[in-house]
Amino acid sequence: MTELKEQEIGQFVAQDFRTAAVFSEYGIDFCCKGNRPLAAVCEKNGIAIDEILEKLDIATNKKNSASMDYRSWPLDLLTVYIKKTHHKYVQSKIPVLYQFLAKLCKVHGERHPQLLELNNTFLNVSQELLQHMQKEEQVLFPLIERMVKHAEENTNLDRSNFGTVKNPIAMMEHEHDNAGEAFRSISRLTNNYTPPADACNTHKVTFSMLDEFEKDLHLHIHLENNILFPKAIQLEKELA
Repeated sequence: MTELKEQEIGQFVAQDFRTAAVFSEYGIDFCCKGNRPLAAVCEKNGIAIDEILEKLDIATNKKNSASMDYRSWPLDLLTVYIKKTHHKYVQSKIPVLYQFLAKLCKVHGERHPQLLELNNTFLNVSQELLQHMQKEEQVLFPLIERMVKHAEENTNLDRSNFGTVKNPIAMMEHEHDNAGEAFRSISRLTNNYTPPADACNTHKVTFSMLDEFEKDLHLHIHLENNILFPKAIQLEKELA
């Protein structure tokens, strides 16, 4: 623990880019002033060091979900998991990426003009994702959860104005395709998330965060397109 307290800010970020979001939350400059020990920074800024160490630990110890058997989960559990894990992830990372991309455009945009297109592409897809998740949480997921409850408890099933669950699912799948296309562009603009030779720490962290964001999005879309949506359609058939 003592070693971590004396470790320089920049070293945390160099070892694991996910720590950058924590430092950003506290307004700590890990780029130009990354050579300062964590303890000294916390003391100067009145930050409880144990609190920030706990957040750094959480940020760098995310559970590996690759081995989870999502297909065996009840549909209502899966909707809650997607909201609490993937929707929450997107909502928390977007503001940080906005901040980092804006800084990159301001400082390095003239030398690396592709950053401007990258920023615009991410702004557009992130707004679409936020609206997409809102529709899932307010419309599609509640409908699936009502279907599950109807199957278990024989309650009244209000289908609202959709007729079939296939209708909102088709819209969500179309929006997934749009998000996938946007991130293919982002991958191209970042040379597959490879920072240039003259990249500063913020540049490197931003590309790493975008890479992680895309990987999380792939799992997010997989859970919906390949597991949640087909099982919801099958449940609707069984209830008919």
